[in-house]
Amino acid sequence: MRFGNCTYEEIAALAGDGAVAVLPLGCTEQQGPHLPVDFDTWFAEALVTAAADQAEAGGGVRVLVLPVLPAGPAPEHRSFGAGYLDLPVPVHEALVRAALDSLCAQRFTVTVVWRGCGGHDLRDVVAGYNEAGHGMRVHLPEPPFQSLWSAAGGPAVPAGHADSFTTSIMLARRPHLVRADRIPGPSREPDWSDPALDFGAYSDSGVIGDARHASRELGIRLWQSSVDWLAGFITSTAVG
Repeated sequence: MRFGNCTYEEIAALAGDGAVAVLPLGCTEQQGPHLPVDFDTWFAEALVTAAADQAEAGGGVRVLVLPVLPAGPAPEHRSFGAGYLDLPVPVHEALVRAALDSLCAQRFTVTVVWRGCGGHDLRDVVAGYNEAGHGMRVHLPEPPFQSLWSAAGGPAVPAGHADSFTTSIMLARRPHLVRADRIPGPSREPDWSDPALDFGAYSDSGVIGDARHASRELGIRLWQSSVDWLAGFITSTAVG
């Protein structure tokens, strides 16, 4: 169920019944020359909604999906000149904390924060929130996409950003937005530990990894395995 489709009375009733709130966090940033800049935001919302539906259907879990936040820190994309909304880290963290405060005040007791961009490090925010004892447990799962890609596409294919995983998902779910004739070659491996990471230092196209191994068939498998994983995680938070 989507938060935005409910009345305030329905939301209050769901919170009282122990529904799991899921907060999807997106990002707006370049995704190479072949994919739209809204991928992280679209994928976060679409995946969370599908997983919530599956968790409710399979395990009797009540789930309420919040509106997706469409922007976050994206400094590593600035050198490509366009296609990003770059929120300063303190602003992004403050937004997430304010959203959690709002849910806690509405008497939700379990919230899952789903990061559409793996580069957004919210571990300290969530740990601090849980340690403060607000009465709401917050979960921050580590996205499983690397392991899912290794199982489906093969660990030998380099991944990172706008890669074969992302392109396969798009070919399966939104093929009309893939510029297939613009899929570039591979990039160099970046130093992920660099606090001043700039994708432009490793890639002329904006892709990190290799997008040339994508296919619709892989995308179908990757989509369903992603939904299954997240549905299982949401269910575990409700019964754990």
